[in-house]
Amino acid sequence: MASGLAALLDDVAAIAKIAASSLDDVTGAAGKASSKAVGVVVDDTAVTPKYAVGFTPDRELPIVWKIALGSLRNKFLFLLPGALLLSAFAPWAVTPLLMIGGAYLCFEASEKIFEAVVGGHEVDQPEELALSSEELEREKVGGAIRTDFILSAEIMAISLAAVNDQTFGVRAAALALVALLITVGVYGVVGLIVKMDDIGLHLSQRSARATRALGRLMVKAMPHVLNGLTIIGTAAMLWVGGGIIVHGLHEFHLTPIPGWVEAIGHLAGGAPVFGPAADWTARAAASAVVGLVIGGVVVAILHLLPKRKTGH
Repeated sequence: MASGLAALLDDVAAIAKIAASSLDDVTGAAGKASSKAVGVVVDDTAVTPKYAVGFTPDRELPIVWKIALGSLRNKFLFLLPGALLLSAFAPWAVTPLLMIGGAYLCFEASEKIFEAVVGGHEVDQPEELALSSEELEREKVGGAIRTDFILSAEIMAISLAAVNDQTFGVRAAALALVALLITVGVYGVVGLIVKMDDIGLHLSQRSARATRALGRLMVKAMPHVLNGLTIIGTAAMLWVGGGIIVHGLHEFHLTPIPGWVEAIGHLAGGAPVFGPAADWTARAAASAVVGLVIGGVVVAILHLLPKRKTGH
């Protein structure tokens, strides 16, 4: 009996060691995947707040919650199964799909720049004013979830590429962990951003002078924070999208663009003290330029050529 119990305990201990090892593999793979997807995460965090501002304060967090639930549905019902099927049956397709998604990110960023220069979406404002608050909320949430689907697809594809050398079980667990942690992190930050002016208003009514000053500063800073997030989001889309395309070209041995980007990074990396940071910054900037060129071509095709054909 004792020997049987000892054998059972040995088996349990062995299973526990295997489970602990698997957990280490999953968390390590998830950490690697998350770090690779950080650019898209920044973009997702920067883009989402605009969908929740402009409503009454009592509706802001419920809207963020609806978008977060939609994001989880996107990831767990569609993107995670799709990514696992892709890795099992068509791993060769991961890089081309990443490049297509990268081109879309470049297009989105370039279109934002184009609209900022020539003026866009102003014609949509009367339509928005004609909607009831409930209809507008439904439209905004739907738009946010559609945007999230594209960004989440990029996050999952980048994460999959980062853990594609792992076993199927580790890939599945790592992608699920990445999907959960990134969603919680992104929409937690988004919720804090959209409530920053309310928090500031509350602080501005406190008795302590320093607290009141901080509260007023937060309220005044909110528009600038949102504008800054728009700029950061646009830059992140160009950097990430361009970087994905450059990496894809390198994978397919299509030069010379990847070679140029690498050479720029090496040249900047020769700077004393700040060499590694300068290397990364130069590569990111060069990738953003590639993204801007590609996105600009797509914008020209979709926006300018149709106008020329119709004679406008």
